[in-house]
Amino acid sequence: MTSTEKTLATASKTDRGSVKKKSYHHGDLRAALIEATRQLVEEKGPDSFSVSEACKLAGVSTAAPYKHFKDKTEMLVAVVLEGMGRHRQNMLKALEGLPEGSPERITAIGMEYIAFAQNEPGVFRLKFGGFTDRIADPRLEEGGQQSFGILLTEVAKCLGEQGITDEVRRRGFLLWSFVHGLSFILQDKGLAEKGSEFELHDLLEDVSERMLS
Repeated sequence: MTSTEKTLATASKTDRGSVKKKSYHHGDLRAALIEATRQLVEEKGPDSFSVSEACKLAGVSTAAPYKHFKDKTEMLVAVVLEGMGRHRQNMLKALEGLPEGSPERITAIGMEYIAFAQNEPGVFRLKFGGFTDRIADPRLEEGGQQSFGILLTEVAKCLGEQGITDEVRRRGFLLWSFVHGLSFILQDKGLAEKGSEFELHDLLEDVSERMLS
């Protein structure tokens, strides 16, 4: 074998080896670990999630997470925060094209809330199942207030209020309580079957109109 052939053969082996290992830029590694954690939370739930499994799924060493996260809890918090961000974006997108100040917009927010609970049940329960209640992270509270603020803004428009008044908060809380509770009910197959004869959109539309009349 000539020296050129040896060089090409060595380069070929190196290329094949590099394909097997994923390489991440600084921000990409964090994103990959968060996504791996999210997938495991959806598959197994937060109680069965492990850092080593997330590393394996992301294709990185078990030491990699500690460049971005202090511990397992911080990885789960990151999943919640990103989930809340997606949730807000989806709620705002659901409002596009709907008449300003109409109950239709409240119904759309409710439908999107339930859709999030059904499409990402693991993240939904991670946020509302008691896990974040034990964590003193102001970003979680801020994220929740921002999401609730979307609803309150639309309720204020429907009531013809210039700002978030006590009445706006009261009705907003009633609407949120209904949709939040319904989201959990629909995750329970036995309970969900009890309301299977009702069309979800019609149900939310009825509640929205009654709450805002």
